[in-house]
Amino acid sequence: MQILRASDHRQMPWKNGGGVTTEIAVAPPLASVADFDWRISMATVASDGPFSRFEGIDRTLAVVSGEGLHLAVEGTPLVRLTPASKPYPFPGDATASAKLIAGPITDFNAMTRRGRWTHSVDNLSIDGTQLLPVTADACIIFCRSGQITLGESSVLDAHDAALIDASADTPEISIGGSGEAIIVRLSQTLSAE
Repeated sequence: MQILRASDHRQMPWKNGGGVTTEIAVAPPLASVADFDWRISMATVASDGPFSRFEGIDRTLAVVSGEGLHLAVEGTPLVRLTPASKPYPFPGDATASAKLIAGPITDFNAMTRRGRWTHSVDNLSIDGTQLLPVTADACIIFCRSGQITLGESSVLDAHDAALIDASADTPEISIGGSGEAIIVRLSQTLSAE
């Protein structure tokens, strides 16, 4: 298990130049926005406008903080996303734009390269200890708020994350504390050549 501290996350401009992204994890390590297999990030959205397009990418968006936004994705009905909403999947290469409900928000993004990786994203409320199945090639546990303990002693504060590789032979992990988490399960569909 690799702990990814909020203070170590990389900052970089949005692909469309409209803001700044905080990159939590990417594969392969240090990949650019043009050649990643998967990427986990968060960003502050301070104004209405278009989303960056990512050709050949599947994407899931969740709202971490703020009142939320209305997301318009071509070919689908308008969706309202708030911190209480389920994470919303959509094609990264579809035309998409956001209109803020009331002021800036922080969002969370999971992206995978279509045909190579797939992902699922779930919210998880933690109050006490439970066992979390690790049922994918890799699993990211992102602490959205509060404080979360993984295993015996790894503590995640707000915006810290943990990367668990399935090759570590960890079918499940104990997760405890009190807080809100976002769980991303990443599965490889084709081996890299």
